[in-house]
Amino acid sequence: MSRVAVVTGSNKGIGFGIVKDLCSKFEGSVYLTSRDEQRGKAAIADLEKLGLKPKYHQLDITDDASVSALKDYLVQTYGGLDVLVNNAAIAFKNDATEPFSVQAKETLHINFFKTLDFCDAIFPILRPHARVVNVSSSAGFLGRVPGEELKKKLANPDLTREDLIAVMKDFVESAAEGTHQSKGWGNSAYAASKVGLSALTRIQQREFNADTREDLVINHVHPGYVDTDMTSHKGPLPIEEGAVSSVFAALIPPGAASPKGDYIWFKKEIVDWVNGPLPSQY
Repeated sequence: MSRVAVVTGSNKGIGFGIVKDLCSKFEGSVYLTSRDEQRGKAAIADLEKLGLKPKYHQLDITDDASVSALKDYLVQTYGGLDVLVNNAAIAFKNDATEPFSVQAKETLHINFFKTLDFCDAIFPILRPHARVVNVSSSAGFLGRVPGEELKKKLANPDLTREDLIAVMKDFVESAAEGTHQSKGWGNSAYAASKVGLSALTRIQQREFNADTREDLVINHVHPGYVDTDMTSHKGPLPIEEGAVSSVFAALIPPGAASPKGDYIWFKKEIVDWVNGPLPSQY
């Protein structure tokens, strides 16, 4: 069966850029996905005008029925999945009026908990040599966490998924109580969600290493500060540059020793997620 790649949340922004680039570089079918079918198909039409041939499937990672429908379709049509880019995410604007407790709950719900659930649903159909990319952020760098004890816990190479889930639930609960900063967190729900996603990536690679399927690789990437709706179009980078790190990680050749479970900066530099240094501001 032919190879297949899926990019979540890809009708616009960085996800759209990733689909666009994969269409010309990946040898197989590339699926653009979106919650809203009309917007997704409009994005497909835009790419077709460029001579590209993406495919479309509806996907809302917060909807179990939608996730199951995609999974069943991939199994029936392709027998599995070769590349997955977890790009779907939300971010509240700096001038958002919602209480921080609401921002924390909703941001973590999608960016961490539902992304984790989606991975758990889809990973069983990954084929040997599959590549997974978790789109994190510069905000997901561990050094963004102020609390030393919290940093130490998240940096532990033996951190379990149960421990990480407990830490992320505690963030949401402490945000509701107004104690998140005293517990070592900063004042950004988005940063907390991406730190959690990056920590999860390291755990997922350990799980892949113990898997019977050969050469499963997952990395987390910082796409750069990109001109998208999410950044209120303040980012200096075009979406094409924002796609570079994800496409690089998606196309790592079979059997490569590195990167594997690593944090990849937007210019394809591998960064020590725990200690840094970061290559650049953006």
